[in-house]
Amino acid sequence: MKKFFQEIKADIKFKSAGPGQKLTESVGERAPRGKPNQPVLQQPCQGPTNEAQMAAAAALARLEQKQPRARGPTSQESIRNQVRKELQAEATVSGSPEAPGTNKVPEPREEGSTHLAVPAVCFTCPLTGATLRKDQRDAHIREAILSHFSTDPVAASIMKIHTFNRDRDRVKLGVDTIAKYLDNICLHPEEEKYRKIKLQNRVFQERINCLEGTHEFFEAVGFQKALLPVPDQEGPEEFYVLSEAALAQPQSLRKHKEQLLVAEPVRATLARQRRVFQPSPLASQFDLPGDFFNLTAEEVKREQRLRSEAVERLSVLRTKAMREREEQRERRRYTYTLLRVRFPDGCLLQGTFYARERVAALYAFVREALQSDWLPFELLASGGQRLSEEESPAFDECGLVPSALLTFSWDAALLEDLRAAGAEPDSSILKPELLSTIEKLS
Repeated sequence: MKKFFQEIKADIKFKSAGPGQKLTESVGERAPRGKPNQPVLQQPCQGPTNEAQMAAAAALARLEQKQPRARGPTSQESIRNQVRKELQAEATVSGSPEAPGTNKVPEPREEGSTHLAVPAVCFTCPLTGATLRKDQRDAHIREAILSHFSTDPVAASIMKIHTFNRDRDRVKLGVDTIAKYLDNICLHPEEEKYRKIKLQNRVFQERINCLEGTHEFFEAVGFQKALLPVPDQEGPEEFYVLSEAALAQPQSLRKHKEQLLVAEPVRATLARQRRVFQPSPLASQFDLPGDFFNLTAEEVKREQRLRSEAVERLSVLRTKAMREREEQRERRRYTYTLLRVRFPDGCLLQGTFYARERVAALYAFVREALQSDWLPFELLASGGQRLSEEESPAFDECGLVPSALLTFSWDAALLEDLRAAGAEPDSSILKPELLSTIEKLS
């Protein structure tokens, strides 16, 4: 068969070579060329005949049937290698190192842009009411707590204990130990040993001394430092000793103990940054600031781990439960989401939420903006999907991250009752004070 193809190629080459010459002719005896001004006419190349092409195709088909086909990779390692090559090829073509299976995040706008849907993710300090950027909140809260010592040292020290110490287990252990000290004093006020706390005691050092704010709390509730002699020891040691004035008010000690036990860390709350826009065809377009996309160090590590696992996902079969878990993990890439609600008159209500907040928070947010907040309504996602306030799934579970446009609709039963009575819902839905601040969406 190989000889057959070689003969066809040689025949084509021979016919296209032009006129030949005798081997006995010398160089000077060659036939004279045509005149310089007359072009040499070459005969057009002739390909193989139809019969030859059909014969060649049939021969190739027979060869392919005889030759065994290359088998794909069978081992797990070879499959992974093949997937890696495919991923690298796709990344080269697209110009992006992202592995398939990861959502491509929209390009964030610069914070100085005038067309951002929201200038930044902001928070509200519960102590001062100030609106803070994400990088300002911790320093501001610390300063607010420290300034509170001048007005209420007990409350300030409790806030310091619960807020400045990040290890919640250690905080609980220390708080429970302090509460035990105070309980012993209230239960045994006549026992002098319970009114003294040795600072070098191992329990005090391991559970209390290591926490910020504990010394301020002891001093605020009436303890004073004093050097007292210790039996069988040469020099004195430092103790906290409860003053007589504080001992005479055991109800105050119980109150301070309860405050210490039930207190929570002071955390800045997410500012909704409520805005109302005029009807606009740009309602579904969101230009988000970088705060919606910035990842913490922990999130960056998680992203790297997810990308490395993309190779493993493509090399094994996945069940429905596995796919759902992966989709849920993918949604958790976002910490915040920007939501808009379009009302029947076309006006838009916008607010910022945590991605893991529940749908009930959005219903409450919308209800606060309504003139008739007692009337039932429902919110619809894209495609007409109704968001249930009773079930109240998280926004990231509904796919409403990092932004989404929803539709406001009155409850169907309410509309039927109104129409049966020959009435319609009020066209003015939002409160007048909100409509007075309406903006143009650009």
